[in-house]
Amino acid sequence: MVRYVSTVSLFCSAFFLMLGVGLTVSLLPARMVILSGSFSDVGYLASFFALPFVLLQVPVGALADRYGYKAFLTCGYVLCCLAALAYCYSETPAGLYFGRFLQGVGEVPVWALAPALLSIEWPAGTGKAMGMYNASIHLGLTGGSLMGLLIVDGWDGNEAFMVLAATALFGGLLVVLFTKNRSGATYAKVERVNLKTAAALIISRDTRPVFTGIALYGCGYGMFLTVIPMSLLTSRPNDQFSVALFFVLFYIAVSLSQLMGGAVSDRAGRVQTMVSGMALAAVCLPMAFRFEGATLLIILALASFGLGVFWVSSMAALSESVPVSCRGTISGAFYLSWGGGFFIGPVLLGWVAHRGYFELGMLVFSTLLMGNVVVLVYSSVSDHSMG
Repeated sequence: MVRYVSTVSLFCSAFFLMLGVGLTVSLLPARMVILSGSFSDVGYLASFFALPFVLLQVPVGALADRYGYKAFLTCGYVLCCLAALAYCYSETPAGLYFGRFLQGVGEVPVWALAPALLSIEWPAGTGKAMGMYNASIHLGLTGGSLMGLLIVDGWDGNEAFMVLAATALFGGLLVVLFTKNRSGATYAKVERVNLKTAAALIISRDTRPVFTGIALYGCGYGMFLTVIPMSLLTSRPNDQFSVALFFVLFYIAVSLSQLMGGAVSDRAGRVQTMVSGMALAAVCLPMAFRFEGATLLIILALASFGLGVFWVSSMAALSESVPVSCRGTISGAFYLSWGGGFFIGPVLLGWVAHRGYFELGMLVFSTLLMGNVVVLVYSSVSDHSMG
């Protein structure tokens, strides 16, 4: 019973935090454009979120393996609350950058440590448990985005950021009261934080193609949150409704991909599910911008569904590739690669889009995705250890 209560508390905490994030995410790019007047600065907004992911993922994961996940999760929710207050009172681009940095630090444990904890609690259904948690995150984002659709013309943004502060604090309270504390040290002796060990996990022959795909997934996720919606605003000035609808469809697609992809990968195999998801994204992305209106948004939603399927199946595959005592570390390594892509992808695409080559940039990215599909298939044929 304790395991079920702890698991549900993790789902609910993530849902409420992301409800506030979803309410505000469509406001941040537009506010940055207003404050800075530069389209390319929107990509840097995403990068300031990704920077703490790159710096802190592995150390936080390794420390949580040693000392337990609960305290780190609680601190993450508190930092997200402080980030919301920074957004509320920012009057310069620097204030928004600072808030995004704080939010990046806070979301390190929320995204990485909870799946590691779930992989320990549910060893027989790791993919399904991780998928349900990731779906809770994106259902919250979906609900927040829907709220944003309803109030986008009625609020100036500060009220939404205060809601984010409240939902972050409530999520942290649920973790404190109901989440079970675990650490890798419960099962085996955990070595001190070792960045060389984490690097070896990333570049090993068995996991290298997966980590490459994760970095590409991070690129795609960052572009979906920043440059792609801003391209919609560029082609349709003052059409904030289309951007909000884009986010709603994006989060619905990713939520469905988590609920379906995790369970499917438990049964069909990790590699097969990873390949299917990434191939779908690679096919849809270059097609999308040949269309307009609802068709454009639907094809983008299909691409995000494919990326989401890759996400949950690759996360489960990596978790199962290491001992229980290293689950936090491998989860940190996952988001280290993800954060590297999230940091670089939006900046590069923003730079290309600023010079009028947005569609060419999307075609190049799709080619890289399909190339990774080929490498994953080849690796699985020669070595079945990840399947």
